Amino acid sequence: MNGIMAASSNRIMLGPLVAAIDQGTSSTRFLVFNAKTAELLSHHQVEIKQSFPKEGWVEEDPKEILQSVYECMDRTCEKLTQLNIDISNIKAIGVTNQRETTIVWDKETGEPLYNAIVWLDLRTQSTVERLINKTPGRNKNHLKHKTGLPISTYFSAVKLRWLMDNVEKIHEAVLSHKAMFGTVDSWLIWCLTGGKKGGVHCTDVTNASRTMLFNIHTMDWDPELCTYFDIPMEILPKVRSSSEIYGLMKSGPLTGVPISGCLGDQSAALVGQMCFKDGQAKNTYGTGCFLLKNVGTKPVMSDHGLLTTVAYKLGRDEPAYYALEGSVAIAGAVVRWLKDNLGIIQTSSELEKLAADVGTSYGCYFVPAFSGLYAPYWEPSARGIICGLTQFTNRSHLAFAALEAVCFQTREILDAMNLDSGIHLAQLQVDGGMTSNRLLMQLQADILCIPVVKPSMPETTALGAAMAAGAAEGVSVWSLNPDDLTEVTSEKFEPQINPEESELRYARWKKAVQRAMNWETTEPVNNGNEETSIFSSVPLGFYILGSMFMLIGAKYIAGQK
Repeated sequence: MNGIMAASSNRIMLGPLVAAIDQGTSSTRFLVFNAKTAELLSHHQVEIKQSFPKEGWVEEDPKEILQSVYECMDRTCEKLTQLNIDISNIKAIGVTNQRETTIVWDKETGEPLYNAIVWLDLRTQSTVERLINKTPGRNKNHLKHKTGLPISTYFSAVKLRWLMDNVEKIHEAVLSHKAMFGTVDSWLIWCLTGGKKGGVHCTDVTNASRTMLFNIHTMDWDPELCTYFDIPMEILPKVRSSSEIYGLMKSGPLTGVPISGCLGDQSAALVGQMCFKDGQAKNTYGTGCFLLKNVGTKPVMSDHGLLTTVAYKLGRDEPAYYALEGSVAIAGAVVRWLKDNLGIIQTSSELEKLAADVGTSYGCYFVPAFSGLYAPYWEPSARGIICGLTQFTNRSHLAFAALEAVCFQTREILDAMNLDSGIHLAQLQVDGGMTSNRLLMQLQADILCIPVVKPSMPETTALGAAMAAGAAEGVSVWSLNPDDLTEVTSEKFEPQINPEESELRYARWKKAVQRAMNWETTEPVNNGNEETSIFSSVPLGFYILGSMFMLIGAKYIAGQK
């Protein structure tokens, strides 16, 4: 009896709870937080299957993504019930998601018309080259003044253009006004709020700013950009703030709970790390690696290969905040590649032990440009290379080089950020799945030559979405007032090697990056009118002809003897 009363009193003391759907590239999670203390109470995770139909193509099944959300919700609610926590205390749900990933579905049937094209997919490289070739001066930054983004395979507009050009069902659905486009957040919110029976078709400013169709100054879809990509505006979701009630859950154990927060995953992590002040920054280590720095309420354009993006807009009447972003395509994905493609590890956790066994790459450098290179190069023709190999190199050295690659890529974008802002970061706040690798965190501090600070609660992306949902007007169970925010406990990794060694290793990494450049192109090697010949190089031609004459002469002289 006393146990029941204690459980009951615990339940009352918890107060309001807020949940978050965290739909990432490799997994979906549902997490529930205490709105007063930011404590994580329970969660469930389901892995998402990726398919690679052709080289450079990356797809996911939108229905599997949706089903994984329902499964995570159900399992988490069961776990809360087992903990004697009343799920009716969940007052709001936030959504955070892999950005840029593109889905088109039929609004009458609710069925996806093709698989989701994932953000790091490369099938649009020829589309991108064609678009860049028609810009004045073949300038990939032609649209940057409106979008903050270069023309790249990374962003949603070129993926949507490819779908409209290459998938007959989508082409027909657009012509018959049945098509709906959205990034993962739009697809989930539409389905969860009723789908074909009145679902809400919306997105938030952070996700919209990653499409190349959104004007980051007017904070809305841009008719000129839509014309440029020849995309009808009617298929686009309505753009809303990151913190407001979009609609109510229509099924499952949380029916009737408002969905009231929406942030792209990197913006959510910025909020979850409490980076609300101009100049504060965080780096998230997930499938890719993303360094965001809050630059305040006026967008700052980068001269050093960074993106200008919307950080958050926490309420309809609140100002939008902007961020400079350095995006790296392959971080955690390199671990998956070593496991699934090469088989040198069986689990992700093995990588740290394998690398720690040697404590050095022994001069081996790994540039994992599987999807080209993102910031600061924006070079889609780059491809992955491993160089500096000797007979001594083994799989442990390769594991160490893979971890170093993540750190070197972060160093490149941090250098660019320091150049753009003129202010050097004194320390780097980090989060994401890979931060559980302590060797990686120490390597990162060594390569940056500044401390790396990791929060003890690593789920900052989900926390950011929960904060936005709980703070929404009409919910108001989570205060974003700086005085009310919970103090985050953290662990600090200090640099342990001398800066000279760090600079030497970084210089060799930069050399390796140059070797990876211009590897793959959709342009023909020649124009078809001329044959490729060794004699097309004049010095080489002279050298070869000279050698031939010397050889003939030598044979002639030998014959005379």
